Order: sequence, then C-alpha cells, then structure tokens
Amino acid sequence: MSDFAYSYARPSTLEQRPDGAALLLSAFSEEGLDNETACFFWGRLRNSWLAARALSTLAKVVASRFVPQSAALRDPIVTAGAGQLRFEAFSSCNGVYARLDMGPEALDGEFLSSGTTNVDFNEPMVNALARISRTEPVLLSVGQQEVVLERAAGKVVERKVALPERWIKGLTSVQAYLALMEEKLRLTRVQAIQLVQGIPAGSSKADYYLVLRGPRPSFVPVATAGAVRVGGVHRLRLLDGLLPLCEAVRVYATPDGQASAFVLELGGGQRFLLALSADVWRGFSGEGNQLDTLMEELPAEWVSGANQLFRGNEVFNPSLFALEHNLAPNTVERLCASLSAMGLLGFDLADNQHFYRRLPFKLGRILSLNPRLKNARALLDAADDVQLVGVGPGGRTEARVRGTGVWHTVVVGGAEGPRCTCPWFSSHQGQRGPCKHILAAQMRYL
Repeated sequence: MSDFAYSYARPSTLEQRPDGAALLLSAFSEEGLDNETACFFWGRLRNSWLAARALSTLAKVVASRFVPQSAALRDPIVTAGAGQLRFEAFSSCNGVYARLDMGPEALDGEFLSSGTTNVDFNEPMVNALARISRTEPVLLSVGQQEVVLERAAGKVVERKVALPERWIKGLTSVQAYLALMEEKLRLTRVQAIQLVQGIPAGSSKADYYLVLRGPRPSFVPVATAGAVRVGGVHRLRLLDGLLPLCEAVRVYATPDGQASAFVLELGGGQRFLLALSADVWRGFSGEGNQLDTLMEELPAEWVSGANQLFRGNEVFNPSLFALEHNLAPNTVERLCASLSAMGLLGFDLADNQHFYRRLPFKLGRILSLNPRLKNARALLDAADDVQLVGVGPGGRTEARVRGTGVWHTVVVGGAEGPRCTCPWFSSHQGQRGPCKHILAAQMRYL
C-alpha cells in the first residue's frame, strides 16, 4: 500500500503577539479541493486552556500504539466549516479513534471557507499546548499549506507529511460503527473520575465489561445484562487527563459489542470522543463492515454529484437526501457507503447525524482501499472461478469459489448468515466483514 503525500506551500506558525499566542495551522490541498483558499478559519479560542488539554489528549492518542508492529504516525485531520472545527486522529495501531469537536460556543472568529487539512503533532506542538495557561488568549487559524511551529526558542517546519491509506480505511469503518451505536450509560463528573480510578491495572488481554454497581461505574470480567463490552480496556487510560475535566460522559456501544465509544461533554461547545475497536489487535482499517453495501456500484456521476453538494462539517441526512432527490432508501445507503469508503462521511454520536468531511474525491480509492471487494470482482471476471452448486430451501444458495490452490464452499442467501470454508471466515466468523469468496458469490447469485 502507498501513502497519500500531502504537501504544503507555506508554514503554519505559533506566534507570540501582544494579546497572546496565535496558533496558525496550514491547510492541505489536493487537486479539485479549494486550491485557492487562503484560510478556512481564523479566530480566538474562548477557553484555550481546555482546548489545549483536549488537543493534548488527541496528541496522546496519536502517539500511542498498542500493537508493537505498528508504525508511529502523528497526523491528525482538521475539518473546518459549518461554524465548527473537528480534530480527528487514530492511534498508530489504528485501533483507537479520537475526535475533538469545537462548536460555535467554543470559537470567536470567522469561517472564510470550508475544507480539511492534516497537521503534524510533533514534540514542539505538544510542548506548546502544554504551556498554555488558564487565562492565556490563543488565536487559531486553519489556512495554507505547510506546518511550522514557531516559538521564541525557534521554529519547526513540517514541509510534507503523508496520510496513510489505513487512516481513510479507518474513517470508513469508524463511522459505520458509530452510526449503529446506542447510548448505554450516562455518567456524571464524579462518576467519570471513578471511571479513571476503576480501570484495571496493566495491559488487559481479556474483555472487560462496564457496569454500574449502585452509583459507581466498575469494570468486571463477566458480561451481565446492560453491561458494555470494552475490549482492551487499558486503552481508556488515554483519557485519564481529560475525564476529570468533563461535565458528563456518555457511553455507547454497537449491538454486537464490536466497538464502544465514550463521549466527554467538556462544556463551552467542546466535546471529545474516544472509540475503541473490539480488541487491541484489531485496527479499524481492517474491519470491512461496509463491504456488503459496496457490492453494487453506483454510477460515478451520482457519487460525484453528491460530493459537490456538501462542504466541510455540513450535516448529511440520508433520509432527507432520499426524499429531496427522489431516491430509494437502498440507493442512498449505497451512496453513503461509497462516500464513506473515500473517508468523506463521519458520524456525530451526540447529535445522531452524519457530517461531511472534505477529503480528496477519488472514486478509484473505493476499490484500492477495499482489496477484498477488488479481489471478489476479479473472481467474477474470470471464466469459472465462481460456480453454482445448487439452491436449497429458503433460497439458500451453495457455490464453489476458487481460492489459492483450493476450492472453497460458500453458502449465501436465506435467513442464516453467509458461510465459507476459507481461513479468513474460519478465523473471524463474519465479525470483520465478508471474505472475498462470500462477496463474489453474493454478487453473482443474490
């Protein structure tokens, strides 16, 4: 896999001014995306100390990796528009997703345009955030095209960074999980502090479940009614500096327990989200939870046309979009999956709605970032790689699909879930999306 090179034309800076520090973040630009825009947002942070604590936590997430083989990456994504800023990042292992939302109440400035940039959280940036005091006024600008941190002690220039492919793949899976989540618990500030204190010591390999024992949140090793499964519970220590500052915490989970999320209400228009994959070793980029919806291609002009309608952070309401454009619900579902597969859709749990992210629009990434889908279509293109065996009661269809040096038996359709004899399905049992053999059989026979 290759990375996407993000180059910048001029530096971002942290400037010392008579009225305080001004943090100027430069913007990435790729062909077709606001190339002439000089600045997306410029203004003052109303509570710069709290924002700095939240951004420091985001930097902590970015710097973390819970799988030893993962590469260290430090490139958060910033989206400006619709009166708010969103800072997003993954842990280097891609199993933790974090986002800081700053709404109109948190900002005192002007949005000149909408767009997306990615910035480098290097040590000078982290150190600068740590030095912001409670009363220090800070100006923030999201603008042009290189990243530089400038202080009295010197400056650091980031002339070029790369946005990894798995970042966009991770964005695809995260929003799909978030859109399925249900609120399970709501904790007060006192309970949030107790949550930090109750995190089991060490690096946990077993699952833990978050429950309320009376008024106190606790982590237990056995599932009970209403408990929230938290895989790799030690990853919650990323929030230990921020949880004591929040006003409340909302805890969410998917119905099947494959992901969980913690939304910290920080007050003053600031909100912080931390989402965890099911297990430490599972990165969001490998989940494949949108592959079923991506099987049938939409006309390129439909997807491109939808992309032209939205700007950064604007609400994307699938039901309203279907009504306004006279589209069937399943068509809009496929449209959402296509946009999401390019990293263009996010999901706001607290507001229960999708939002748009202005990343580069390249339809070819749908296949390039989903190799199982690409390989399934290659199987269909071959003459005899997918063969019908028979159709049973209830439309249950059995097929033979060629693998590497072996044929696999695939069963799809009917009331039961699909099955395959390949090692991928045996290992994951459909929890990380369908294998290429199931996809090929579904595309051919269903």
